[in-house]
Amino acid sequence: MGHVILLGDSVFDNSAYVGRGEPDVVRQLRGRLPAGWGATLAAVDGAVTGSVPRQLERIPPGATHLVVSVGGNDALRRQDVLGAPARSVSEALLALAEVRDGFARAYRAMLEALLARGLPTAICTIYDPRFPDPARQRVAVAALALFNDIIAREAFARGLPLVDLRLVCSEDADYANPIEPSARGGAKIAGAIAGLVTGHDFARRRSGVFAQG
Repeated sequence: MGHVILLGDSVFDNSAYVGRGEPDVVRQLRGRLPAGWGATLAAVDGAVTGSVPRQLERIPPGATHLVVSVGGNDALRRQDVLGAPARSVSEALLALAEVRDGFARAYRAMLEALLARGLPTAICTIYDPRFPDPARQRVAVAALALFNDIIAREAFARGLPLVDLRLVCSEDADYANPIEPSARGGAKIAGAIAGLVTGHDFARRRSGVFAQG
């Protein structure tokens, strides 16, 4: 029997964004897991990378797997950099590099706290938003690539499985608004997580990329 803990932000804690009567991610995950398995939501809407270690205090006894999706709010907090003036492309890239390096430090510290629990752990990329303005959308996707590079590198360096939410939530209907998953997107996320925790051999400590259940 397994018990999956969802950590991070509103990608998992999305009950406020789905339609009335529609299930959130954790409810959909419970329906996708084998009989006898459970799932607990420890993620909190609005959380950043530095918030996740505190969420570990909410883990119930008997937890068997940790899955974290975080980083989108870290990016939102630094979106001011995108509008800052720069005298050259090089200067702009250096400013982005500072943001990337800060996120890398925070993300590594968060992972150390998770891995200290000694439980099978999986991490998720940040999905692409769905901004209606094409220019804003292109800028956001390009900027998030810096954050996702850190997440993927940490997964591969540590032998952790990775749920690539950019591939999971690939259609407009997967979003309740530009940055939150709808019930349909949540179903896809739940399917990918269920497939991962039941199908991945964590004992081998080899990374794998999951994009569907």
